[in-house]
Amino acid sequence: MHLLTVFSHPFRDRYPAAVMDAFHKPFEQSGHTIDVLDLHREGFDPRFTEADHAHFWGGPVPLGITEMHRRVEAADRLAFIFPVYWWSMPALMKGWIDRVFTGGWAYQYGQGVQDRGKEPLDELLPSIPTALIGVGGSTKGVYDKYGYDEAMRTQLDVGIFAYCGISDVESHRVYDVEGDHNGANRDAGLRQARAIGAAFASPDRIPRDAKEEHLNRRHGSVM
Repeated sequence: MHLLTVFSHPFRDRYPAAVMDAFHKPFEQSGHTIDVLDLHREGFDPRFTEADHAHFWGGPVPLGITEMHRRVEAADRLAFIFPVYWWSMPALMKGWIDRVFTGGWAYQYGQGVQDRGKEPLDELLPSIPTALIGVGGSTKGVYDKYGYDEAMRTQLDVGIFAYCGISDVESHRVYDVEGDHNGANRDAGLRQARAIGAAFASPDRIPRDAKEEHLNRRHGSVM
């Protein structure tokens, strides 16, 4: 099995990276391969440029984006690990999605750009099992009170991944880990990340359907 992990944090020796390492441990112990796409270390430019805009309207794929496509295509599992900024992923990771999940590769309307707004959506990506782990400073109670978890699942799991065909998405949050006074929570978060990794790497893992689960929650159905 080959895992691609997209990681966004400016430091490789801070807690979000420890969460990633804990998540990876079961993959490493089982002999699976891991490609870490560290957006900061690789110097990825998240800005949607004139070249990206031109490609959106049918122009050539911008420099460096085809390489990103190939790394996604090589993966049997995808993971996105990030600190939660303003109840979402960091701008660098969102910019990676803006630039890499391109029309004609991730999704398409009809026969192409000329049919945008006129023809139905075609989801072009295979439903690669995908895990999102957001590392948050706030408590679970705050997320529950304001519906932040559900908002993130709506925006990310459904609005990005399922939109492009990756419906097998599982979302996790590691809560309340900011500061040394939360040492016990930080230790628990690492155990949580390792357990998530073990379940995600398991050959017995049951596929998810993020869009169906989302609609069932919205309409009050019991899963």
